[in-house]
Amino acid sequence: MNHLPEDMENALTGSQSSHASLRDIHSINPAQLMARIESYEGREKKGISDVRRTFCLFVTFDLLFVTLLWIIELNVNGGIENTLKREVIHYDYYSSYFDIFLLAVFRFKVLILGYAVCRLRHWWAIALTTAVTSAFLLAKVILSKLFSQGAFGYVLPIISFILAWIETWFLDFKVLPQEAEEENRLLLVQDASERAVLIPAGLSDGQFYSPPESEAGSEEEAEEKQDSEKPLLEL
Repeated sequence: MNHLPEDMENALTGSQSSHASLRDIHSINPAQLMARIESYEGREKKGISDVRRTFCLFVTFDLLFVTLLWIIELNVNGGIENTLKREVIHYDYYSSYFDIFLLAVFRFKVLILGYAVCRLRHWWAIALTTAVTSAFLLAKVILSKLFSQGAFGYVLPIISFILAWIETWFLDFKVLPQEAEEENRLLLVQDASERAVLIPAGLSDGQFYSPPESEAGSEEEAEEKQDSEKPLLEL
């Protein structure tokens, strides 16, 4: 069987390959990109990311845990009513635990207001609370007489100090980097979707119709037959 010339075969294969590439690009981009954009937009509508919500829960745990320890300390040292009068009404910096509880309330208010209500994307709020907490606790441990009042003189300052620094680590190494990464992904997906809009719609197979192959030399044989039939007709 005769074959088409090489130039025509190359042209046909080139057109088929270009058709396949256009069809693949168009089939991959729109559905997947739109699904990703909708998922990212859904996260933005929620207003707060999952990792930031976890951070806010940990800040709430900080306040509740310190409050629980302080209530236990009040019961251990002579009952809640008598100890509250001694530590709150007759507050003494050198022997009271009430200021450590107020320090936990200060951290809770600043961090929830900054990172849950105002949705800050900066570390200055957590830096403020951690610096104030560290400075106050160090001064209280050095100047006060907490160590002479039993185990809570050690537990409450150490727990407050550790929780404040865990909050700083979690925000700086988990919350802010993950949110920045999510924002960069959203920008990349939006940029890819804008590029996909510029690509023309998928082309159907019928638009790349090629005629059936014909045997080589068929036109020459037809001309020869016509030439041979002319003398017979003249006779």
